[in-house]
Order: sequence, then C-alpha cells, then structure tokens
Amino acid sequence: MLARIASVASSGVQVVALLALSDDGAPVYDKDNAAVLAELGVPAFACTPDAFPDLLALAITGGDIDAWAHRSDLARR
Repeated sequence: MLARIASVASSGVQVVALLALSDDGAPVYDKDNAAVLAELGVPAFACTPDAFPDLLALAITGGDIDAWAHRSDLARR
C-alpha cells in the first residue's frame, strides 16, 4: 500500500489520507503508516463528513492542506 501511495504521489497526484473515525469521533489509524505518509508528504488526518467537502476542494485546487487542518483544528498525522 505504501509503495503504491509513494508511486502515485511522486507522479504528481495530490494524495490525501483520510483517517477513519471511531463511533466517538476519535481518529483511528496505524501510527507507523501515518509516519510513512508524513515522510512522503501525504497529509493524513481525520475530519467529519461536514468538513470533507472543504478538504476535497482544497486538495483539488492544490491548496495548503496542513494550514487548513490547523485552522479547522482537525486531528493530523
């Protein structure tokens, strides 16, 4: 999985890893995979369904996803 993500990202595709949310709304993810994604420059964080359209629009337009996540106070990496 990580090799494929690295290949896709290195080809110029904007990759965003959306983490799962538990029933309590907490991000659920593998910390080792998240660390590798961070090294690849692939943002990995959780967001609510309400925030997802803004995230997708930002990814499509090449915006600063990390800055958006900080402004939105979302869980990151």
